[in-house]
Amino acid sequence: MAEVVYPPVVLAAKTMFRVLDNRLRVTGTEHIPRTGGAVIACNHISYLDFLFCGLGAQPAGRLVRFMAKKEIFDNRIAGPLMRGMHHIPVDRAAGKVSYDEAVRRLRAGEVVGVFPEATISRSFTVKPLKSGAVRMAAEAGVPVVPMSLWGTQRLWTKGRPRTLTRRHVPIHIHAGEPFRPDPDDDPEVVSRDLRARMSAILDDLQAGYPEQPTRDDDRWWLPAHLGGTAPTPEEAAALDARHPTTDQGPTT
Repeated sequence: MAEVVYPPVVLAAKTMFRVLDNRLRVTGTEHIPRTGGAVIACNHISYLDFLFCGLGAQPAGRLVRFMAKKEIFDNRIAGPLMRGMHHIPVDRAAGKVSYDEAVRRLRAGEVVGVFPEATISRSFTVKPLKSGAVRMAAEAGVPVVPMSLWGTQRLWTKGRPRTLTRRHVPIHIHAGEPFRPDPDDDPEVVSRDLRARMSAILDDLQAGYPEQPTRDDDRWWLPAHLGGTAPTPEEAAALDARHPTTDQGPTT
Protein backbone atom coordinates (compact mmCIF):
# COMPACT_ATOMS: atom_id res chain seq x y z
CA MET A 1 0.00 0.00 0.00
CA ALA A 2 1.18 3.54 -0.68
CA GLU A 3 2.85 5.28 2.25
CA VAL A 4 2.10 8.94 1.64
CA VAL A 5 1.16 10.00 5.20
CA TYR A 6 3.15 7.79 7.57
CA PRO A 7 6.74 8.86 6.68
CA PRO A 8 6.05 12.62 7.07
CA VAL A 9 4.32 11.97 10.41
CA VAL A 10 7.35 10.01 11.64
CA LEU A 11 9.66 12.78 10.47
CA ALA A 12 7.54 15.43 12.22
CA ALA A 13 7.55 13.43 15.47
CA LYS A 14 11.33 12.95 15.37
CA THR A 15 11.81 16.67 14.69
CA MET A 16 9.60 17.60 17.65
CA PHE A 17 11.54 15.28 19.95
CA ARG A 18 14.83 16.78 18.79
CA VAL A 19 13.57 20.32 19.34
CA LEU A 20 12.41 19.41 22.85
CA ASP A 21 15.65 17.48 23.38
CA ASN A 22 13.75 14.47 24.66
CA ARG A 23 16.48 11.99 25.48
CA LEU A 24 15.10 9.08 23.51
CA ARG A 25 16.78 5.71 24.05
CA VAL A 26 15.60 2.76 21.98
CA THR A 27 17.03 -0.70 22.69
CA GLY A 28 16.23 -4.27 21.79
CA THR A 29 15.42 -3.41 18.19
CA GLU A 30 17.23 -6.55 17.05
CA HIS A 31 14.20 -8.43 18.38
CA ILE A 32 11.79 -6.84 15.90
CA PRO A 33 11.52 -8.96 12.74
CA ARG A 34 12.82 -7.16 9.68
CA THR A 35 10.30 -8.93 7.48
CA GLY A 36 7.01 -10.74 7.99
CA GLY A 37 4.13 -10.20 10.33
CA ALA A 38 4.47 -9.57 14.06
CA VAL A 39 2.43 -8.25 16.95
CA ILE A 40 4.06 -5.60 19.13
CA ALA A 41 2.44 -5.65 22.57
CA CYS A 42 3.33 -2.50 24.50
CA ASN A 43 2.53 -1.16 27.95
CA HIS A 44 0.31 1.92 28.15
CA ILE A 45 1.13 4.85 30.44
CA SER A 46 0.51 7.88 28.24
CA TYR A 47 -1.72 9.24 25.50
CA LEU A 48 1.44 9.50 23.36
CA ASP A 49 2.52 5.86 23.61
CA PHE A 50 1.58 5.00 20.03
CA LEU A 51 4.14 7.55 18.81
CA PHE A 52 6.95 6.12 20.89
CA CYS A 53 6.01 2.49 20.34
CA GLY A 54 6.04 3.19 16.62
CA LEU A 55 9.43 4.86 16.89
CA GLY A 56 10.67 1.77 18.68
CA ALA A 57 10.18 -0.18 15.45
CA GLN A 58 11.83 2.42 13.21
CA PRO A 59 15.40 1.08 13.52
CA ALA A 60 14.07 -2.22 12.13
CA GLY A 61 12.58 -0.36 9.19
CA ARG A 62 9.00 -1.30 10.14
CA LEU A 63 5.84 0.79 10.15
CA VAL A 64 3.44 -0.27 12.89
CA ARG A 65 -0.31 -0.41 12.25
CA PHE A 66 -2.00 0.34 15.55
CA MET A 67 -5.39 -0.84 16.68
CA ALA A 68 -7.20 2.19 18.07
CA LYS A 69 -10.74 3.01 19.06
CA LYS A 70 -13.04 4.06 16.24
CA GLU A 71 -13.72 7.47 17.83
CA ILE A 72 -10.17 8.58 16.99
CA PHE A 73 -10.82 7.83 13.30
CA ASP A 74 -14.01 9.91 13.51
CA ASN A 75 -12.09 12.94 14.74
CA ARG A 76 -11.90 15.76 12.19
CA ILE A 77 -8.13 16.21 12.60
CA ALA A 78 -6.82 12.84 13.78
CA GLY A 79 -9.09 10.76 11.55
CA PRO A 80 -7.45 11.54 8.20
CA LEU A 81 -4.00 10.90 9.72
CA MET A 82 -5.06 7.57 11.23
CA ARG A 83 -6.59 6.43 7.96
CA GLY A 84 -3.61 7.71 5.98
CA MET A 85 -1.25 5.67 8.17
CA HIS A 86 -3.47 2.61 7.64
CA HIS A 87 -4.14 2.01 11.32
CA ILE A 88 -6.97 -0.30 12.31
CA PRO A 89 -10.18 1.12 13.84
CA VAL A 90 -11.75 -0.82 16.70
CA ASP A 91 -15.52 -0.60 17.02
CA ARG A 92 -16.51 -1.92 20.45
CA ALA A 93 -19.89 -2.96 19.09
CA ALA A 94 -18.28 -5.04 16.34
CA GLY A 95 -14.91 -6.09 17.71
CA LYS A 96 -14.55 -9.17 15.51
CA VAL A 97 -14.31 -7.01 12.41
CA SER A 98 -11.18 -5.24 13.67
CA TYR A 99 -9.75 -8.51 15.01
CA ASP A 100 -10.18 -10.19 11.63
CA GLU A 101 -8.63 -7.19 9.88
CA ALA A 102 -5.61 -7.33 12.20
CA VAL A 103 -5.16 -11.05 11.48
CA ARG A 104 -5.39 -10.35 7.75
CA ARG A 105 -2.71 -7.64 8.03
CA LEU A 106 -0.46 -9.96 10.04
CA ARG A 107 -0.78 -12.71 7.47
CA ALA A 108 0.09 -10.16 4.80
CA GLY A 109 3.39 -9.49 6.59
CA GLU A 110 2.58 -6.30 8.48
CA VAL A 111 3.42 -5.32 12.05
CA VAL A 112 0.37 -4.64 14.22
CA GLY A 113 0.71 -2.64 17.43
CA VAL A 114 -1.52 -3.44 20.40
CA PHE A 115 -1.85 -2.00 23.90
CA PRO A 116 -3.26 -5.13 25.55
CA GLU A 117 -4.00 -3.38 28.84
CA ALA A 118 -6.71 -1.55 26.82
CA THR A 119 -6.51 1.55 29.02
CA ILE A 120 -3.73 3.73 30.39
CA SER A 121 -2.30 2.32 33.61
CA ARG A 122 -2.74 4.89 36.36
CA SER A 123 -0.38 2.90 38.61
CA PHE A 124 2.41 2.88 35.98
CA THR A 125 2.64 -0.89 36.36
CA VAL A 126 1.44 -3.40 33.77
CA LYS A 127 -2.25 -4.12 34.25
CA PRO A 128 -3.85 -7.51 33.53
CA LEU A 129 -3.94 -8.00 29.77
CA LYS A 130 -6.71 -8.69 27.30
CA SER A 131 -6.01 -11.87 25.34
CA GLY A 132 -6.56 -10.43 21.85
CA ALA A 133 -2.86 -9.82 21.16
CA VAL A 134 -1.80 -13.43 21.70
CA ARG A 135 -4.91 -14.86 20.04
CA MET A 136 -4.40 -12.90 16.82
CA ALA A 137 -0.68 -13.78 16.77
CA ALA A 138 -1.48 -17.48 17.20
CA GLU A 139 -4.15 -17.39 14.50
CA ALA A 140 -1.89 -15.57 12.04
CA GLY A 141 1.16 -17.70 12.91
CA VAL A 142 3.37 -14.72 13.79
CA PRO A 143 5.50 -13.81 16.84
CA VAL A 144 4.62 -11.44 19.65
CA VAL A 145 7.27 -8.85 20.57
CA PRO A 146 6.81 -7.62 24.17
CA MET A 147 7.70 -3.94 24.48
CA SER A 148 7.68 -1.49 27.36
CA LEU A 149 8.41 2.21 27.56
CA TRP A 150 9.03 4.61 30.39
CA GLY A 151 9.04 8.40 30.71
CA THR A 152 6.13 9.17 28.39
CA GLN A 153 3.78 9.59 31.37
CA ARG A 154 5.69 12.76 32.27
CA LEU A 155 4.42 14.41 29.06
CA TRP A 156 0.74 13.50 29.06
CA THR A 157 -1.10 10.88 31.05
CA LYS A 158 -4.50 10.25 32.52
CA GLY A 159 -5.50 12.69 35.24
CA ARG A 160 -2.57 15.07 34.68
CA PRO A 161 -2.27 18.26 32.58
CA ARG A 162 -0.48 18.02 29.26
CA THR A 163 3.16 19.14 29.30
CA LEU A 164 3.98 18.47 25.68
CA THR A 165 6.56 21.26 25.53
CA ARG A 166 8.49 19.97 28.54
CA ARG A 167 12.14 19.72 27.55
CA HIS A 168 14.87 17.18 28.29
CA VAL A 169 12.57 14.36 29.41
CA PRO A 170 14.31 10.97 29.09
CA ILE A 171 12.13 8.42 27.30
CA HIS A 172 13.27 4.82 27.18
CA ILE A 173 11.85 2.10 24.94
CA HIS A 174 12.87 -1.55 24.90
CA ALA A 175 11.69 -4.41 22.68
CA GLY A 176 12.02 -7.81 24.30
CA GLU A 177 12.69 -11.20 22.79
CA PRO A 178 9.82 -12.38 20.58
CA PHE A 179 7.88 -15.56 21.20
CA ARG A 180 5.39 -17.41 19.04
CA PRO A 181 2.08 -18.42 20.65
CA ASP A 182 0.73 -21.82 19.64
CA PRO A 183 -2.92 -22.02 18.55
CA ASP A 184 -3.39 -24.87 21.04
CA ASP A 185 -2.14 -22.79 23.98
CA ASP A 186 -4.58 -21.31 26.48
CA PRO A 187 -4.64 -17.59 25.50
CA GLU A 188 -5.24 -16.52 29.10
CA VAL A 189 -2.13 -18.40 30.25
CA VAL A 190 -0.06 -16.98 27.39
CA SER A 191 -1.36 -13.48 28.18
CA ARG A 192 -0.18 -13.85 31.76
CA ASP A 193 3.24 -14.84 30.44
CA LEU A 194 3.22 -11.81 28.13
CA ARG A 195 2.36 -9.59 31.07
CA ALA A 196 5.29 -11.02 33.04
CA ARG A 197 7.63 -10.32 30.13
CA MET A 198 6.38 -6.74 29.74
CA SER A 199 6.62 -6.17 33.49
CA ALA A 200 10.22 -7.43 33.61
CA ILE A 201 11.18 -5.04 30.81
CA LEU A 202 9.41 -2.17 32.56
CA ASP A 203 11.18 -2.96 35.84
CA ASP A 204 14.54 -2.77 34.05
CA LEU A 205 13.65 0.54 32.38
CA GLN A 206 12.54 2.03 35.69
CA ALA A 207 15.70 0.80 37.45
CA GLY A 208 17.93 2.32 34.77
CA TYR A 209 16.06 5.60 34.38
CA PRO A 210 18.51 8.52 34.80
CA GLU A 211 16.20 10.89 36.70
CA GLN A 212 14.32 10.86 39.98
CA PRO A 213 11.80 13.41 41.29
CA THR A 214 13.53 16.33 42.99
CA ARG A 215 10.43 17.53 44.87
CA ASP A 216 7.70 15.73 46.76
CA ASP A 217 5.03 17.18 44.47
CA ASP A 218 6.83 15.66 41.48
CA ARG A 219 6.68 12.09 42.75
CA TRP A 220 3.38 11.49 40.95
CA TRP A 221 5.12 9.92 37.94
CA LEU A 222 6.70 7.13 39.99
CA PRO A 223 4.77 3.97 40.90
CA ALA A 224 3.97 3.42 44.56
CA HIS A 225 6.34 0.46 44.93
CA LEU A 226 9.24 2.76 43.95
CA GLY A 227 8.28 5.44 46.45
CA GLY A 228 6.06 7.47 44.15
CA THR A 229 2.59 8.82 44.76
CA ALA A 230 0.92 7.15 41.78
CA PRO A 231 -2.04 4.98 42.81
CA THR A 232 -1.29 1.38 43.74
CA PRO A 233 -2.61 -1.19 41.24
CA GLU A 234 -5.56 -1.80 43.58
CA GLU A 235 -6.31 1.91 43.90
CA ALA A 236 -5.95 2.35 40.14
CA ALA A 237 -8.40 -0.50 39.50
CA ALA A 238 -10.93 1.16 41.81
CA LEU A 239 -10.49 4.47 39.95
CA ASP A 240 -10.97 2.74 36.61
CA ALA A 241 -14.13 1.07 37.90
CA ARG A 242 -15.53 4.46 38.92
CA HIS A 243 -14.47 6.16 35.70
CA PRO A 244 -14.46 3.49 32.99
CA THR A 245 -12.80 4.55 29.74
CA THR A 246 -11.05 2.62 27.00
CA ASP A 247 -8.18 4.53 25.49
CA GLN A 248 -6.84 2.19 22.88
CA GLY A 249 -6.45 -1.44 21.92
CA PRO A 250 -8.67 -4.41 21.23
CA THR A 251 -10.78 -6.07 23.88
CA THR A 252 -11.32 -9.26 21.91
